[in-house]
Amino acid sequence: MSDTNRPMIPFNRPAVEGAELEYVAESIRSGHTSASGTFAERAGRLLAEETGAVEVLLTTSCTAALEMSALLLDLKPGDTVIVPSYSFTTTGLAFARAGARLLFCDIEPRTLGADPAHVAELLDDSVRAVVVVHYAGVACDLAGIRAAVADRPDVAVIEDNAHGLFGRWQGRPLGSLGRFATQSFHDTKNIVAGEGGALLVNDPHDVDRARVLYDKGTNRRAFFLGQVDKYSWIDTGSSFGLADPLAAYLYAQLEQREVIQAKRRLVYERYERALAPYAEEYGFQLPVIPDDCESAYHMFYLLLADRTTRDRVLAEMRSQGVQPTFHYVPLHSSEAGRRFAARPTECPVTDDVSGRLIRLPFSNNLSEAETERVVEAFLSALAAIL
Repeated sequence: MSDTNRPMIPFNRPAVEGAELEYVAESIRSGHTSASGTFAERAGRLLAEETGAVEVLLTTSCTAALEMSALLLDLKPGDTVIVPSYSFTTTGLAFARAGARLLFCDIEPRTLGADPAHVAELLDDSVRAVVVVHYAGVACDLAGIRAAVADRPDVAVIEDNAHGLFGRWQGRPLGSLGRFATQSFHDTKNIVAGEGGALLVNDPHDVDRARVLYDKGTNRRAFFLGQVDKYSWIDTGSSFGLADPLAAYLYAQLEQREVIQAKRRLVYERYERALAPYAEEYGFQLPVIPDDCESAYHMFYLLLADRTTRDRVLAEMRSQGVQPTFHYVPLHSSEAGRRFAARPTECPVTDDVSGRLIRLPFSNNLSEAETERVVEAFLSALAAIL
């Protein structure tokens, strides 16, 4: 069935929510449009206040922030890093690029986060870090992860918090629970800057070196703080900083964080109310938010009966002018994943979820009528199959 008479509902629709355009113009007029400008300072301070991070460094992407965390680990030949197979490529890529071999762990079926039991099984003397993803903005089983690494103080926990800004676990902000955390401000996220990210440093001992890596391997920040009388090249690093006009856009979005989060929660709850009565009849599962978690409301996904059903629903919804998508191709079965893996691992839950998950269109200003149309398209697609 085609539905060409109604406008398409895209998967994502980034929105201007506040003073973005005014702040970008102000940044350009200021004459400082490179990194570490006034708006970067403001945005970093706000993020530090919200998360409790000791230091916040705005980066060109979440990928860049992950690469910084990999550099801060000082990885050596033979070192391994545990990463969930159910994630975007850069969760693994950043550490492979720094020379680590990867150990892909499975996810647990409730939150779709790293399975602590599999993490515990994979831990050996080569492991330097465990990377966790808070999928859809809901904390993974952090209690289980902490228990798994409790007797390994040499193993860093790193939060890939691309989905999770302003989510919480046991009342604590996501992004505050690992040695490092990384954020994304890509235009598919809750808070956007087109492209952008941040490294959150939660251990004071890492701050000085993180600043050096951020400033292309120099102690430039120490110089500006009056801690040294000149700055020079002292370590590795790269050009990670976010240009100030993008930081200006980001800061305006962060000013509207409560508005944005309230809008996204409203969209999530509309989907939940509309779909929950049909879940058993049509054989699909809704997302789970555990009692000790507060969601960041990054997305709304559903788990269908099998891959064939999921793929047919995707195609049918798209024919109706509604654009859902799926997540992810498992990293452990990818060409690069096999190349960079320390050894093969089995991730059956990842394989299963990857074939059954569908993400519905989700954006700040998705209207009630649009939400109803998405639900109608989804249910009609399923009914046609069943």
